[in-house]
Parts: sequence; structure tokens; C-alpha cells
Amino acid sequence: MTNSEKTIQANGAELCAQAFGDPTDPAVLLIMGQMASMLWWPEEFCERLAASGRFVIRYDSRDTGRSTAYEPGAPPYTADDLTDDAVAVLDGYGIDRAHVVGFSGGGALAQLLALRHPARVAAVTAISTTAVVEHDEALPGPKPAYVEHAKASEGLDWSDTGALADVLVRESHVLAGTRHPHDEEAARDLVARDLERTRNPASLLNHVLAGEGERPPGRLADIAVPFTVIHGTADPLFPYEHGVALARAVPGATLVAIEGGGHELHKGDWDQILAALTQPSA
Repeated sequence: MTNSEKTIQANGAELCAQAFGDPTDPAVLLIMGQMASMLWWPEEFCERLAASGRFVIRYDSRDTGRSTAYEPGAPPYTADDLTDDAVAVLDGYGIDRAHVVGFSGGGALAQLLALRHPARVAAVTAISTTAVVEHDEALPGPKPAYVEHAKASEGLDWSDTGALADVLVRESHVLAGTRHPHDEEAARDLVARDLERTRNPASLLNHVLAGEGERPPGRLADIAVPFTVIHGTADPLFPYEHGVALARAVPGATLVAIEGGGHELHKGDWDQILAALTQPSA
């Protein structure tokens, strides 16, 4: 069952959210990364997860999708606010605790959520991300192809939606792994749908500019709920070593390696990802 979208009031912002499945099932909260709306958690992925006996919630974070958009270049929020927004989404659905699943920047927020609001978190799965505290500066940086792409995009006119779409499609290509061929047509369709429903595409830049907030109240070693790290071995943004280091930082964490996987939720990897999300400890 797919529920219609709903608007949740969160700390002065409006957040657009959508749920899948039976509200009496264990809850899973999906948090997407920077500059990406909830559409980057594909509907079919959410439906398959819900069919496994989970109540699945995805939402647009601030400055993405149908949620509140702010003046481009001047975000009035930090990572702390984005973390508290996740709590507001749980409140909006009347959920006390959830398995929190975050991708990329959303994985960082999932870690912060477990540290700042441990009573609200039943388990954490961090996908394609890195440690949000106690970060090891010796870990390798992004692959050269991604660095070149980022430099080439520095002069982007964020108000030019067509140019922005081209950059996002190219980014999806450079973030792809080696296991599956990149599907540019599918990427362009997703980007087009995403930007079409975004209140102000130019405001996506705010995610990059938002502050980190206060230092988290604790260390990753303090997280006492089941913790799973899912990481592609060919991730060009956060090389695989980031996933290994994150798993080592949390006692008892499970590391799931996607061989040849990139910085993406490729449909060809869904079986492995969904299996990890629905394991008994998750």
C-alpha cells in the first residue's frame, strides 16, 4: 500500500513525506543525501522493503522536493536542524522508534540521530557514507574523475535548471560503480522528475553550504543499537576504506560490501541491500 504524501511541520519548516506499508509494522525511516529529494529512494525500492513487513517512510529534506526552500546561498539551518527534522517526521507519523537508514549525507544524519536522539533509533544502516565524528583524515579522498567533475561544475549557474540537470546527470555517471553500466536515460528521467517537483532548484546548493552544527554528544562507539554499513567497493566519492573505518568505529557493526558498487542505489544491487536491511538484527 502506498500512502499519499503529507506535510509535516518541523522546527519552522514544512517537510513533504510519504509512507509505504502497514503502520503497525516496524518503522524504517529513509534519509537521502545532499541535494537529493526522497525520489532518490525509488518507489519500487520502498514498496519492496514494505512488502517485507516494514512501515517505510521517505521524505524531502529542506531545500529539496516539495519541502521548504530558502534563499539560495543562505541556508538558515545546520546539520543539527536536519537531524531534528528526522525526529519531526517520526513524530508526524506517531512513531516512537525506527530503523534509520541513511545514504551518503543521509548516512551522516543517521549517525547524528543515533547520538543525539538515541531513544528514537532502533537500528542504523549507513549506506555509502563516512564517519560523522572521529573522522580519519588519512582516509583516501574522492577519485580523480569525481574531482574533475566537481571542478568543472564550479561555475554552474544554479538558476539555469537545464544546466543543473545536465550536471546532476553527469554526476550520477561519475558516481557509478564498475559492476553495472550507467543508465543515462534512467538518470536523466529521475533528475527531470526531481527538479520538476522541487520548489526552487537553485536552493539545492544550500545543502553544501549548511553548517555542521554543534559537536555530537558522544562518540560512534557509544551507539548501542544494531549498526550496519553498506558500501560499494568502487565508490568514487567515499572510497571503500571509509565504510571499513565506519564499521570499525561502532562496536559490533556489520559491514556489507557491494562488489563493484558505486556511490548509488543501483537497482542491480537492491537484492543485496534489501537483504541487509531486513536481517533479524536490523
